[in-house]
Formats: sequence, structure tokens, C-alpha cells
Amino acid sequence: MIADLKQPVESPAASVIANALPMPVIVVGPQQQIVFVNPAAEQFFDMGAGLLLKQKLTDLIPFGSPLLQLIGQAVERRASVGERDVDLSTPRHGERIADLIVTPLPGPDGAAIVMLQERSLAQRIDRQLLHRGAVRSMHGMAAVLAHEIKNPLAGIRGAAQLIEEHLPPNERDLTRLICDEADRIRALVDRMESFGDTRAFPRAPVNIHEVLDRVRRVAETSFARHVGFVETFDPSLPHVLGDRDQLIQVFMNLVRNAADAVPEAGGEITLTTGYRPGVRFGAAVAGERLSLPLQVTVKDNGAGVPSDLMPYIFDPFVTTKHGGSGLGLALVAKIVGDHGGVIECDSVPRRTVFRILLPKAANDSEGIRDA
Repeated sequence: MIADLKQPVESPAASVIANALPMPVIVVGPQQQIVFVNPAAEQFFDMGAGLLLKQKLTDLIPFGSPLLQLIGQAVERRASVGERDVDLSTPRHGERIADLIVTPLPGPDGAAIVMLQERSLAQRIDRQLLHRGAVRSMHGMAAVLAHEIKNPLAGIRGAAQLIEEHLPPNERDLTRLICDEADRIRALVDRMESFGDTRAFPRAPVNIHEVLDRVRRVAETSFARHVGFVETFDPSLPHVLGDRDQLIQVFMNLVRNAADAVPEAGGEITLTTGYRPGVRFGAAVAGERLSLPLQVTVKDNGAGVPSDLMPYIFDPFVTTKHGGSGLGLALVAKIVGDHGGVIECDSVPRRTVFRILLPKAANDSEGIRDA
């Protein structure tokens, strides 16, 4: 079994059980060396088993982490110990908060099994509900703005155009400014109106890789010409259940934000897709619980999101851009929520990751996986 450190993964029963567990499991040797990891641990640490087995636990966790003390206590007492909400965040792996259970293995050498239950997803799902509520609270505001601003705005623009007709060309700067500002305000109100759109939209199987390819090609020829793109796609990924145009809008906004954040020299955006089984969420779509196994990430090496803004980045009018409206990520959160999905963000300097979890299309014959 796993307790046999000389052959930690050669026991079929132990490997099957450990690899099937949805929570990360690692076996730590007496010198803190890692001797076994399951696939969930590879995903948790964003690193393959081949690299993890060459490292020590201290290479993966913050300096002075309580996890080391827990291992010592478990080995000394010869009993399982646990602790909730342990911060395992590092610059490489971003924000990681987990519940820990450490169980000593039989034998005198001081080895132990460490099981982690990541807390951040549940916490972010709670925040996702708040994001949806904040976005939907824009509905009434958008309706009022559309009626009370756009109509008189059209009158102001029309009056400016009439005045412009009676002015010589060299004196039309102010009327042109009035028209341009009126157009800018109307565009802002149009964007706010989209928050109030609660109509059901048709959903169909969507190849998320075609969506990401479209976004990348547009970005490379326009706003992200200075950026290098890296794609790490799972070719067996099933289709997403959703609306293609809206999903393009989601990832176009995320890639545009990433392109604005990365440095002019050495800027890089990484697009990743993968399968994440075991995640279910009570969706707003027909009130059912959806499985959200499809994960898409947009990662950049920009300066990162200020820590004081992180809890609010999906709220309307919150922005780090000079002159930004603060509606882009709020609209992204709304569209993802309307699809029954979840969006979450980790950010440290030089590493910002947006993760989107989405439902797969039912009876998708083109995907080889099953939820």
C-alpha cells in the first residue's frame, strides 16, 4: 500500500484509490521529501508528478508553514491531526487556503500522508453569488439611465450638430467635442444596459478551443501585438454548453485586460483548458445543480491586482485602469453566471490567473470524458 515508501505507487489498489480522490494527497518522507502525489495534488501545485517527486515539501509551501508542525505532531503522537484554513499561498502558486489532515504512516521512519481540502473554491463561489447580486442590482439603474439620459442626450447631440452647420470649419472644435462626449456617454449607458438583460438566451454545444483561437487571433492583430501567447489545451475536452458570441466576449475582455497589464517587453499570456471533475454548483439556470467540469484559465505576467481591490474586482465601477469604466469584469461575471458557471481570480505580482468553470454540453459525443 502507500505506506510502503519504497514502492509508493506500485500497489495497484493504493494507486487507484489515491488517484481517484478529488482532494490533493501527498506522501512525505522522513526528510520532507515528496514520495507520492495524486493527480489532484498535481493540479493543486500546478506541477507534474515528475517535478514534484524531485522536491521537498518545504519547496512548495510558505516559510514557517503550520503544515510542518502538523506533520511533526502527527508523527510524534502516532495519530491524525488536522487544521482548518491554513494559508499555503506562495508567489509561484498564488492564493491557496486549505483544510489539512496529516496521518502518520506505519513504521519508525516518520513518513506521513497529507490530505488537503482547498477552501478557496468554496469561498470564491460565495463571492460569486455576491458578484451576481451586485451585477443584477444594476438592472433598475440601467433602465433609469436609458430613459433619463439617452433621450435628452440625443437632443443635446442634435442641437450641437445644428449649431455646427452654421459655423465655419475652424470654429467647430467645441461642437465636435460635444458630439464626441455625447457618443461616449451613450456608449457607456449602452454597456450598462446589458446588465439589465435578463432574457434567456439559446444554449448550444460550443467548442471552447475555437472560441479561444478566435480571441487570440483578434488580439494578436490588434491590442496584443506586443504579447506572446502560450496555449496549453486538453484536446479531449468536451464542448461547453453556452452561447458562442457571449463566450467570445468573456475571453476577449479577459485577454484585453491581461494585454493591458503585461509589460511591453516580455509580456506573456497563457491560455489553458482542462477537465476538473467533481465540481457542482447550484446554478441560476432553471434552479438545477450543474456540474462544472470544464476549466479555462487566462494567466498573465503583469503587475497583478492590488490586494485591497481583489475582493471587489468583479463589482461594477471597480477598475485599476486609468480612464477605465470598471464594467468589463462585472460584465464577464454576469455572462459567466448566466451560463451557470463560476469565475475566480488569483493574483500576485508577475502572476495573475482568471479561472472560469463551465458546464459541459449534455451527451457530448465529441468529448471522450464524462462528468
